[in-house]
Amino acid sequence: MKKLSFLLLCIICTGVSAAQAHKTINMTRKDFIEKVMDYEKGTDKWIYRGDKPCIIDFYTTWCGPCKRLAPILEELAAEYEGEIYIYKVDTEREPELAGLFGIRSIPTLLFCPMEGTPQMSRGLMPKETLVKAIEEVFGIKKEAPATK
Repeated sequence: MKKLSFLLLCIICTGVSAAQAHKTINMTRKDFIEKVMDYEKGTDKWIYRGDKPCIIDFYTTWCGPCKRLAPILEELAAEYEGEIYIYKVDTEREPELAGLFGIRSIPTLLFCPMEGTPQMSRGLMPKETLVKAIEEVFGIKKEAPATK
């Protein structure tokens, strides 16, 4: 309860509304093992551990395209809240995870469906392309906003 009160106080003091609070989730190696896949078990088979599909953004803090992608991912995390997770892995802080997936260019996105093989996409993509990928990989289609 104290943590929640502190978070709300921080949001109020910084002038950030709850709707603007970060929806993407920073991920460590430990988080990855718990929430995505336990690669330490030595299995060659991909077994996703999450309860919703996820997108994992492999990025670095100094990368220009990564910085341009970040607000797009925040928007998508808010729009698809409760349907997918969007995780962020800083490749400089988590080189083991970057190596596990052979990350050589950033940003790189890993789309992890509930069943089946994950799919990887490299480079900056516009929001429309990401929405299409979410529809195709995860089978989640958003209603088009009503026009006036």
